Amino acid sequence: MTLDTLLLYLAASVVLAITPGPTMLLAMSNGIAGGMRAAVCGIAGASAGSAILITIVALGLGSLLAASEWLFDALRAAGVAYLVWLGIKMWRSPPVDIRAALAASPADVLSGRVAFLRSLTVALSNPKALLFFAAFLPQFIDLASPQGPQYLVLGAAFIAIDTCIMLGYAAAGTQAVRWLSRRGLRMLNRGCAAGMWMLAATLAIWRRPGV
Repeated sequence: MTLDTLLLYLAASVVLAITPGPTMLLAMSNGIAGGMRAAVCGIAGASAGSAILITIVALGLGSLLAASEWLFDALRAAGVAYLVWLGIKMWRSPPVDIRAALAASPADVLSGRVAFLRSLTVALSNPKALLFFAAFLPQFIDLASPQGPQYLVLGAAFIAIDTCIMLGYAAAGTQAVRWLSRRGLRMLNRGCAAGMWMLAATLAIWRRPGV
């Protein structure tokens, strides 16, 4: 892999990562519901999910999903259902005053464990993400050199970029808690919920190229 190829990959990764997706919306939602601590746990879950998907692609297992229509549809159905359910949870979630909630009862604030698990689930239940990595990463792999180290470098670079951008979304969520009224926070929560439903609808009707 040449330096030019790596720089092109990094630029493409920034553009792709900054585009709002389920993990980005979830990072903002976690920041609103649980503060930066919960948001960081959620980001760790999303990053772990990306690492798992990239490892699957590097091992060549991504081709199984690409070749199996029923497996793809089953995973897609699970992903759609989970995004819809998560959107309902966000829509119904009351706006939280994090400082007051922590002073009264820490259990009222979104826990780091819940944030981690739901972000991990979102990352793993989206077959588009796996197919994206399967189509995107190999374009930057030099087949004449050992592929394992290249996947490691490319995967680590993408996850680092994605993590930084998710931190930005999470910080926006925590600032929203400080500056917005309860009505504004409720509207922001419902905006994230609507975003989840739109992504679920997109995933439900999406067809792979060539299908």
